[in-house]
Amino acid sequence: MRKEFLFLVIIIFFSLDSFAQFTKYVVSFTDKAGTPFSISDPSKFLSEKAIERRAKQHIAIDETDLPIVSAYIDSIRSVENVTVLDGSKWLNQICIATADSLAILKINSFSFVAKTSPVKRLVRSNVAERNQSPEWAQKNKFSKETKGILSPASPPVSGNYYSYGNSYAQVHIHNGEYLHNNGFRGKGMLIAIIDAGFYHYRSLPAFDSVNLNNKIIDTYDFVDNEASVDEDNYHGMMCFSIIAGNIPGELVGSCPDANFLLYRSEDVASESPVEEQYWIAAAERADSAGADIISTSLGYNTFDNPVFDYTYKDMNGHTSMIAKAATLAAKKGMIVLAAAGNEGDDSWHYITTPGDADSIITVGAVDTLGIPAPFSSYGPSSDGRVKPTAASVGSGTAISSTSGTIQAGSGTSFATPNLAGLVTCLWQAFPDFTNMQIIDAVKKSSSIYNAPDNRIGYGLPDFKKAFDDLTNQEIIRNIAPVLQNNFIKIFPNPFKNNFTIAVNPPLTSVATFSLYDAAGKLYFAKKVSVQSGVIQVIHFNQMQLLQKGIYILKYNDGKNKKSLKLMAQ
Repeated sequence: MRKEFLFLVIIIFFSLDSFAQFTKYVVSFTDKAGTPFSISDPSKFLSEKAIERRAKQHIAIDETDLPIVSAYIDSIRSVENVTVLDGSKWLNQICIATADSLAILKINSFSFVAKTSPVKRLVRSNVAERNQSPEWAQKNKFSKETKGILSPASPPVSGNYYSYGNSYAQVHIHNGEYLHNNGFRGKGMLIAIIDAGFYHYRSLPAFDSVNLNNKIIDTYDFVDNEASVDEDNYHGMMCFSIIAGNIPGELVGSCPDANFLLYRSEDVASESPVEEQYWIAAAERADSAGADIISTSLGYNTFDNPVFDYTYKDMNGHTSMIAKAATLAAKKGMIVLAAAGNEGDDSWHYITTPGDADSIITVGAVDTLGIPAPFSSYGPSSDGRVKPTAASVGSGTAISSTSGTIQAGSGTSFATPNLAGLVTCLWQAFPDFTNMQIIDAVKKSSSIYNAPDNRIGYGLPDFKKAFDDLTNQEIIRNIAPVLQNNFIKIFPNPFKNNFTIAVNPPLTSVATFSLYDAAGKLYFAKKVSVQSGVIQVIHFNQMQLLQKGIYILKYNDGKNKKSLKLMAQ
């Protein structure tokens, strides 16, 4: 009996000693039983903007949207020496701070607690204080992101809305200026940037326009639990400049007219899983604020305490907390873009989390010539999905420095916001499409869509191609009811410089479209492969050489014939 008692004492002693090594924990709950809220009445717990986004995309409200049961939180808060920091309704968990081992044993005894997981180790006295200066770069996770060769500033290009300067190459590689020139620059869209801090964004010249026009809707520091993010690390500021910067002739961002949420979740002085919980809290705040896009240039694989380290096998989209949350953010209707990581040329080699999440865009890095950057992390995810999803300029990217000058930066951190801005502009152009339909169009527009690899995924997106693809889809959506009674339709009619034909072919064949004038003179004949039951859109451009008057378009698939009258103005 004495031996058994001594053994129990030893077990408790080592358990308490183990708990004493940590100061922050995630407490996961078993359920949301007894909640006073109902998914049938979401206005009681979701913001109007969050509800609108779900309704617009026909996304069902589910239990993950319900708040954490307040009685559970109150019970945890009542435990002596415990401070509740924040929580996640999506994952049904809260983050707490305590150095009291007995408190953790008490919490684990509650029937509604599924588990407690340490996420931050005890800070030893020999750990240096965090250096808050902008030069803090040598001893943090971003030290690998180096300065590169800045592309020469491009002279103003005739017809371009913006004078991009040094940022022209990173926009042009995606045909991004096509969106800007057609009026899609982010107006009315809301982008959340979750990062490590936004050093002096209030005073740096790259952000004059967003500050003057009150484009920053919300800021919050989840590390220090305060509203201000201006005094922290510069990494988020540099990423922000790639999207929102506007210094004509020097730096113009990929989406300068959007509105922004700036959230800090990363503590560069240390690396621990508690930062994943901070990120989750930021993503849920972005959801509530009505964000369309989340751009995050953070990634996790190893930590200060090796007990928390991930393996490549864990990069499967459903092991890390942050990957689970990123996937849920996508399920709530947002588009999430995450950096692939800068581990391509080191022993880790592969993507980091949350880049392994499902239904998001994971971004690798290339230079301004489209050559993959050596440091850009490799895919696939450990469960075999294509990763990265796509690539953008992350080697020699034009960014704002802490002094306000324009410099070059290298890292997938900088590829991510560049692509995020252009994706936002594309979605602005097609607001009736869902997040996944926009992502699908971006993938299909990419340079190696038919043969994706583990370096740049589907390749470099071409936003003119994506725009054209979505335009065709939009036409098909609108014309489909008309084609139920008439398998071919011309619009606009009358036309000036171009017209479009929508056809729902009755037969799979090679059809001929022939254009004649009123006197029967043939102007052209175009052969197109058509498939029965599949609506196709065919564009006839540069018709301005036609004389004004009446024309006849004839359709012939070998069995079915149709003649339509149209007028050139």
